[in-house]
Amino acid sequence: MTADRQQRRPAARDGARAARASHRRPRHRGPRALLAFLLAAFLLVGIGAAAGIAWNADPTGSRPERAGRDTGPPGARTPTPTGAAPATPAPEPPPPTPSASASPSGPAPTDGPPGHAATPALPFDLPSPAALRSGAAAGKLVFAHYFTPYPLSLDNAAADVDYYTRNYLRPAGENGRHLGYGGLLRDRPPPVAPGTGDWEYANLLREVRTARAAGLDGFTLDLLSLSGKNWERSTALLRAAHAVDPGFKIMLMPDMTSLDTDDPAVLADALATLAASPAAHRLGDGRLVVSPFKAEAKDVGWWERVLDRLASRHGVRTAFVPLFLDFAAHGTAFAPISHGFSEWGSRSHVGQEGATEDVRRAHALGKIWMQPVSVQDARPNQGVYDEAGNTATLRSTWTHAIEDGADWVQLTTWNDYSEGSHIAPSLHNGSTYLDLTSYYLTRFKTGSWPEIVRDTLYLTSRTQFTGAAPTAPGQTRLMSLRKGSAAARDTVEVLSFLTASGTVRTTVGAAKAAHETPAGVHARLLPLAPGTSSARLAREGSEEVRVELPYPVERTPDVQDLQYYAATSGRKP
Repeated sequence: MTADRQQRRPAARDGARAARASHRRPRHRGPRALLAFLLAAFLLVGIGAAAGIAWNADPTGSRPERAGRDTGPPGARTPTPTGAAPATPAPEPPPPTPSASASPSGPAPTDGPPGHAATPALPFDLPSPAALRSGAAAGKLVFAHYFTPYPLSLDNAAADVDYYTRNYLRPAGENGRHLGYGGLLRDRPPPVAPGTGDWEYANLLREVRTARAAGLDGFTLDLLSLSGKNWERSTALLRAAHAVDPGFKIMLMPDMTSLDTDDPAVLADALATLAASPAAHRLGDGRLVVSPFKAEAKDVGWWERVLDRLASRHGVRTAFVPLFLDFAAHGTAFAPISHGFSEWGSRSHVGQEGATEDVRRAHALGKIWMQPVSVQDARPNQGVYDEAGNTATLRSTWTHAIEDGADWVQLTTWNDYSEGSHIAPSLHNGSTYLDLTSYYLTRFKTGSWPEIVRDTLYLTSRTQFTGAAPTAPGQTRLMSLRKGSAAARDTVEVLSFLTASGTVRTTVGAAKAAHETPAGVHARLLPLAPGTSSARLAREGSEEVRVELPYPVERTPDVQDLQYYAATSGRKP
């Protein structure tokens, strides 16, 4: 979601509508041959997502690309080129008549014993929500950007025939409108069983539970419209957040690339409606936080009229935290009306060093800084992607937030599957990226690296080579690297969290290897090869720790898919 966001807005809006009737089941080839099986498996066992689980494409507003670091916590190692050795709460009321089969994404979280929650899927003991909201941790807030067009379910249908499967994952979906780029999406939310009653609200409760259990403080809510389905989901999300946990907050983020009003009074009145919810994020002094996406789309005077109307007509005092696509160009002008600043950020692991200067500049102006943290970005419908370097972008952006002194963090995004930037649990990634986020989040909020108490392996790779030509008829638009991105690479990454040193044995296609791994956090790169990949820890006296990516790498894929897939040994399929 960047300045080019408006180009894809019609597809996002149309996809959010109720599904059109269809009885055709999709064909799946190559890596997608496992889709039907995995959909059924998720329906039976769920994804287990509770906490144990830009760049700017607009040439008129681009800022110089950034070169960056890939640093990490004590014991971390930065991967070297392919094949080389590595370098040194409150009770939750039930939703209205929920389906008995619509169980949460994972076990319902509790605050547990003082200090830590039971999180056996993680390599460390995650502090409880209460602990992460007290003391110094209370001032370090972590939000995830919620994108309303992609809730857990669009039509309450069984996952093998629902709208995601029939229309978004299939190249010919939505009457062929996405055929030219091989389908709108390459991944989807974890399947949920059809529910009864208010199933949409029940699913929002589920997403809030998942985010809360991972240690998040709330969502930044992308307000795409002031009426219609996306608006209805926005108001329902506020209700769900308060129902799950009154401490879980929703930061209002009007999207200035999508809202269809130029009247500051109209926006102010809409924000006042949402501000009536107790879940709307406010500072300790009661001011409502308003953080517009691409704030520079309107001038300072226009925003002053929005804030003045909120105060004079609705009695709502505000803390304005504009998010820019180009903070360097606009931050100073907005400083007089702002409590803090943010930027959408870069999605490549070599584009991060400018974050240090952003934080310094914001603090020099006396403002807080909300740092973007991201996983990856691949957009079939826009023909562009960034080289994320397996988990390198996630680790690098988190490291900057920690080392550069950011005040808040925004995970960009929670669930924008059309950008491939989602950090929420998904069909192809399970809870891997959210689990990793919980580790860095703990350091960010508490100031101390959590102790690794369980050996855990994470495995990431693509399912095709970056230069592969898709075979699906009709795909004419292929993704290419965004300017300033790291060079494309074909690698498998084994990211180890170990309590003590050990040998990690790997299989990548037909190639078997082993490497000695020290205690702590350690990343190892291996050359991508056709077939499946797996890794296991070999240490005498230790129980087996093993992870496998069930998606095979193909030399001639059906459609182009340049997202990284992920798996963790902490969560058994």
